[in-house]
Amino acid sequence: MARAGGGLFAGFRVLGRFSGPVPHVLRYHGRHRQFYVATAVGSSVHTYNVKKLGIVAVSNALPQDITCLAADRMLIFASYDNILHAFARNKEVVHTYEGHKARIHLLLPFGDHVISVDVENVLIVWNIQSEEEYLQVDFDKATFAVSAVMHPSTYLNKILLGSEQGTLQLWNIRSNKLLYSFPGWQFAVTTLEQAPAVDVVAVGLVSGHIIVHNIKFDETLMKFQQDWGPITAISFRTDGHPVMAAGSPIGHIALWDLEEKKLMCQMQEAHSTAIAGMSFVPGEPLLITNGADNAIRVWIFDGPGGTGRVLRSRMGHSAPPTKIRYHGQNGEQILSAGQDGTLQSFSTVHEKFNKSLGRGSINKKKSKKKGLKLDTMALPPITVFASEVAHQSDWDSIVACHQGYITCTTWNYQKTSMGAHKLRPAEFSKHKPIDIYATAVDITSCGNFAVIGLSTGRVDVYNMQSGIHRGCYGKERAHEGAVRGVAVDGLNQLIITAGSEGLIKFWKFKSKDLVYSTELPSSPSGILLHRDSGILGIAFDDFSISVLDIETRKIVRTFSGHRGRINDMTFSPDGRWLITSSMDCTIKTWDLPSGCLIDCFLVDSAAVSLTMSPTGDFLASTHVDDLGIYLWSNRSLYSLVSLRPLPADYEPSMVTHPSTCPVQDVDEAGDEETSDEMIEYVSPEQLGEQLVTLSSLPESRWKNLLSLDVIKKKNKPREPPKVPKSAPFFIPTVPGLIPRYIAPEEENDTQSKVVNLGVLAQKTDFYIHLEEALSTNEYTVPLNLLKSLGPSNIEIELRGLAPEGGGSMEVMLSFLRMIGMMLNKKYNFELAQAYLALFLKLHLKILSSEPNLLEEVSRLSTQLEETWIHLRTLFNQSLCVLTYMKSALL
Repeated sequence: MARAGGGLFAGFRVLGRFSGPVPHVLRYHGRHRQFYVATAVGSSVHTYNVKKLGIVAVSNALPQDITCLAADRMLIFASYDNILHAFARNKEVVHTYEGHKARIHLLLPFGDHVISVDVENVLIVWNIQSEEEYLQVDFDKATFAVSAVMHPSTYLNKILLGSEQGTLQLWNIRSNKLLYSFPGWQFAVTTLEQAPAVDVVAVGLVSGHIIVHNIKFDETLMKFQQDWGPITAISFRTDGHPVMAAGSPIGHIALWDLEEKKLMCQMQEAHSTAIAGMSFVPGEPLLITNGADNAIRVWIFDGPGGTGRVLRSRMGHSAPPTKIRYHGQNGEQILSAGQDGTLQSFSTVHEKFNKSLGRGSINKKKSKKKGLKLDTMALPPITVFASEVAHQSDWDSIVACHQGYITCTTWNYQKTSMGAHKLRPAEFSKHKPIDIYATAVDITSCGNFAVIGLSTGRVDVYNMQSGIHRGCYGKERAHEGAVRGVAVDGLNQLIITAGSEGLIKFWKFKSKDLVYSTELPSSPSGILLHRDSGILGIAFDDFSISVLDIETRKIVRTFSGHRGRINDMTFSPDGRWLITSSMDCTIKTWDLPSGCLIDCFLVDSAAVSLTMSPTGDFLASTHVDDLGIYLWSNRSLYSLVSLRPLPADYEPSMVTHPSTCPVQDVDEAGDEETSDEMIEYVSPEQLGEQLVTLSSLPESRWKNLLSLDVIKKKNKPREPPKVPKSAPFFIPTVPGLIPRYIAPEEENDTQSKVVNLGVLAQKTDFYIHLEEALSTNEYTVPLNLLKSLGPSNIEIELRGLAPEGGGSMEVMLSFLRMIGMMLNKKYNFELAQAYLALFLKLHLKILSSEPNLLEEVSRLSTQLEETWIHLRTLFNQSLCVLTYMKSALL
């Protein structure tokens, strides 16, 4: 059974994804007069301005990941599998080209046409506007497998094709003729690039050779060789320096001087993976590179020696993140540790606030000398970390455990670097044990101490400022098995540890004495403490979750429903929800007060880590084999969301991951109104017959009914307002030689001042319904009419009940019976009091002279007295209990 309407969380956007293995495209915008670079990130195209490397557009997502990218002056072409799409305005798909039978791997915009080549060696020339095939050429894969395509500058209607066999062919597309075949160099061609000089082309080979060739005369001008494997990308500098840059599969860039025909310099470790795309900005000393390591960098060549330095960069994790946590209380920074060994901070506000704290290293100085590829000092990836903002400007504020490593490292958020201390027991300072490693870590809310649990069951405390060991818990060790989790409460009074043997222990933080120990129903896999509420979440190896109150030290909630190992947990800021992720690809939200599952959704890859914003607006998640950090907006903050428990047969729906651009949650809003679950609860008029219920009317409707004459007297104007007499358009004059105006005539007020009683004699709706109620004994309709009137109208209605006002004794009796009905049913209690008081004030003389009315009034008096005695008894009881509680607490 699926739930109608939207869930609790909606996909918002993804952080930390900037580039992929597809080469980028550089474009010039004539009207903006600046360059833009487009990269393929998953199934979308990101467009950045080169000036600030800020993202300016994100395209709509395609059904699959983009495998090939190209662009001309107006459109961006992207392909996946055998389908080619054209994006306009960097956003929407305007053209689709279908006709290939295999995956497209080469694209080339060509004037009004675009050329695509698939892996089966079929070349198709498309008309961009009509989306029709202009030409199709099939090549024999055994003799000429197309591996590169290029349009030589000034060669009209001609393209140059490179092959895996090493030969090159020059084709005329318009006449469909092979003009010339180049014998090649016995190695497969990987890339072709036009040189600044006409007729000159640079050919990159799989052997690492770069051939600068004149295709007009078919002669080689220069030949270079790199020792780093195949050439992945080539680009020429066009700002007056004859320099050619070549990329390699291991992330190095070589810069060649074309005048002296020699290697000028090397830029090693430009990327940690292969250089996917590389292009010099025309007329500027800027080189743009991107790679599969999720980084795009702009290099500037302004220093001596011809080497470049990083001017701007956007980079995320090059391997999937393993643990994420919000840093600070403003909900703007997310700390993320990845399998690439780095610790990074991603901003939810803007990418320019992103920070990289670098890689963990045993010895930073030695690591810098050796470089990334030969770095034997690099620490393993971070598995668990804890951070605190208190004192982060004074000393290190982050402590982290590394995979299979006993030493825990500290990190400084302010300096964006690894800290000064290596935290490990003193007996292991000289040698590193193989089978002992840190498993759990926490940092106190004051930022002074770090608590570290080891796989041997030992729990140690270290000072964050000095790195000095401050003691351990237990005689030799805190637990018999490995420590699965440690947590410190908000006041540094208690420390809670969980061991794999199935015990959870409470220790005094300062004296390190054991306070309490309890056995858990299963072996815990992790714990998480919500410090503000003192609630501890415990995940077990049997896929269940328990919630323990650290004040009473008892398990207060137990949840089951996951079908895989629980990867991570997070609490909402108010401690009301516990959100869990599991290897069964579900993310579930448990409501702690009700003890029920209130939300569940499926994702296509399991969430490895979860963290909830301290402000409660976003849930962040990372997933298996995914480089991004996904933000999910909390829909309960801005729309009506059902928080009813989900049924036992609930089937979660698959939710797609959000893209880089924020998602507008508009479509789902329309479904909420039609959903049966979204019907608002309407409170009944009276909850119980024994309860005295007040009306929901504002005080202004009934409180001043007895003071209306005073209010009217205060508000009475001193003199009635006079209407100004309007002057005529043509002022009349007296005929004669001397022009004179006619004096205005005094109007005689001949209107009668006698009021027509026929108007007042008409019966109002209230009066008519009171008459009907004498026979039907149903007073709901007249009461509702009276409740809808204002104070002045209520007084007019009650005055009209008397015989001198056009009423009758029977209607006055009916009104008193209506008040009696209200007192019997005990609802609208204050209205009954106010209406009766005004009625008595207006008609006291008539009531005293009429026996029937007097009898009804005396019955009402008895009713009022009984109700008030009951109410007064309840008030006195409540006041007595309240006074006792106040004095007892004191």
